[in-house]
Amino acid sequence: MDDLQAFNVLVEQFARLPGIGRKTAQRLSYYVLRMPAEEVKQFARDMYDARCRVKYCKVCGLLTDTDVCPVCRDAKRDASTICVVRDSKDAFAFEKTREYRGVYHVLGGTISPLEGIGPDDIAIAPLLARIGEGGINEVILATNPDVQGEATAAYIASLLQHFDALTVSRIAHGVPVGAELEYADEVTLIKALEGRRKLK
Repeated sequence: MDDLQAFNVLVEQFARLPGIGRKTAQRLSYYVLRMPAEEVKQFARDMYDARCRVKYCKVCGLLTDTDVCPVCRDAKRDASTICVVRDSKDAFAFEKTREYRGVYHVLGGTISPLEGIGPDDIAIAPLLARIGEGGINEVILATNPDVQGEATAAYIASLLQHFDALTVSRIAHGVPVGAELEYADEVTLIKALEGRRKLK
């Protein structure tokens, strides 16, 4: 199919996306080719616009269109409670429950020596800086219940030991071990929050 080079390039681009295999990439490519040209152009513009406009909240690290995200700007949120998550997808999963009223801190990853990701490669220092400013009563460690998430939670908990008035908790394992928080249902996440355990 050398004469379909443009099509093959499109397939390769879709195949680069996480969770997209070659067959799915081909289906998506065929779908795009059946779309009206103007819709394809608008789709491409929207993707580019989102890539340019979306940034990270300068306070907590959540994805946002503004310098400070709506959660951090909301005066009704309990700013004394910080829920520490791996990425924005996990925070958005908690937001769907409508039960958590604190704020977030996005690490941007988890400690994974096998992948060369250490404590300095994720946003632990900014978390410590936020806590050091005062006004924080509880830190909920809500990283995924997998090896990397548990290691990251344990490491952060050890760093928070010297903050005497601070409660450090870990979400309960209502979330199955090895599961991704973004795919958990609302009831499971609510139970995980309710059953969190103190680490200090």
